[in-house]
Amino acid sequence: MRRFSDRHALRTLSELNVTPLLDLAFVLLIIFMITTPLMESSTDLTLPSSDVAAPTANPAKVQTVSLHADARLTLNEKPTTLEALEAQLVSLRTADPEIAVLIRSHQEQSVQRFSEVLDSVRRAGVKRVGFASTPKQ
Repeated sequence: MRRFSDRHALRTLSELNVTPLLDLAFVLLIIFMITTPLMESSTDLTLPSSDVAAPTANPAKVQTVSLHADARLTLNEKPTTLEALEAQLVSLRTADPEIAVLIRSHQEQSVQRFSEVLDSVRRAGVKRVGFASTPKQ
């Protein structure tokens, strides 16, 4: 059997060999799969200490927004709606720009409802927002 050679016919190669690129991609994938769990367990950190205490909000300027289990919404223990809450907070903020809002949500309230209240507070322009929670026992 005779072999024919194409050596003397010079042609340009118009195809790209992707095998080395795939090998590199798989090696990088394996490296990242091995190192990712090691990075996740490195969350042990000690926060630096300071002699100066963090500035606290004036308790007289804190407005309390409560989300009750039965979906009621109150501002400083007075019933309100989501739309009225934003208007009330805007008027309180124009009277005193340094107000702070504390959001207290019942544990059975949905995250969506909490997010709606938080969005309303932020649209009102309140810069200081806090969330109340109870420690687990």
